[in-house]
Amino acid sequence: MSTSEPGAPEHPERGFTFLGGEVRRGRTFDRAEVEEALRNYEKAGREAVRSGDWNAWADRFTEDAIYVEHHFGVMRGREAIRSWITSTMQGQVMDLVFPIEFALIDNDVVFIYVPNRFPAPDGGPGYQFVSATILVYAGDGKWCYEEDIYNTAESSRVIALFANALGGS
Repeated sequence: MSTSEPGAPEHPERGFTFLGGEVRRGRTFDRAEVEEALRNYEKAGREAVRSGDWNAWADRFTEDAIYVEHHFGVMRGREAIRSWITSTMQGQVMDLVFPIEFALIDNDVVFIYVPNRFPAPDGGPGYQFVSATILVYAGDGKWCYEEDIYNTAESSRVIALFANALGGS
């Protein structure tokens, strides 16, 4: 892995791999507990978008969590995740939703299909790009791993279309 400075996101020289095994707890969890943690994760994301404050969302992760964001890199530790999310999203109150359309749960590993959706100013269908997210549950309502997989070119295209629909550049 290469990094530019201590604490900076890592960018794997030979591509990304599943890093969840580094932090998995090796326990069996009650499915209802995992489902509740997933609902709380989604709720924290909604509240962060509404308020512009992403700290409570970052608190959904364990101290040793790993976050893999294919565009930005690999963040290790809750405070690195907090630093990244607040530097990219903090203070921005957005008209954006991340509805979990479906989830596949296998004990501690959760796969979610999540459109990143902006409402259309004309009331028509929204502008969206899709993220496939892998989460690993650690217990006590917290996550020890997240990996977001999405097409960055599609993301940029959709965001530009949405900005244009709003009358932006």
